[in-house]
Amino acid sequence: MKKITLLLTFLIVLAVSSLQAQHGTIEVTVANIKSENGLILASLFTNEKDFLKTPFQSQKMEAKEGEIVITFERVPVGSYALSVIHDENENFELDSNFFGIPKEGFGFGNDAMGSFGPPSFEKTLVNVGDGKNNYTVVNLKHL
Repeated sequence: MKKITLLLTFLIVLAVSSLQAQHGTIEVTVANIKSENGLILASLFTNEKDFLKTPFQSQKMEAKEGEIVITFERVPVGSYALSVIHDENENFELDSNFFGIPKEGFGFGNDAMGSFGPPSFEKTLVNVGDGKNNYTVVNLKHL
């Protein structure tokens, strides 16, 4: 009976540790923040269909001139599209003018830029691996 209990305990510990190893943390340094107005909104997306519409995970922080670090924890290992906006008026969207040109700061994973509109899902992908050594920098653009 002791051997069975010991074996079951070992298997449970092994299963829990393998589940934990399948998640990571990614720290996103958001740079080139022009003011302390509003919020910085960062979002991860898992697929092209949901890109810029329905995030897998989002974080928000008060804006601070210069740069801040936003941390996503317990993210399953994989690749994610990353977008960041400086929501200065806190309406939770990227405001644009009549021609569709953003009036607030914005950025994407890999500092990707699109020609006329946002970059493709693939260009903005960042990787999350096991452990806590996943870092990326997004430099906000202001048009």
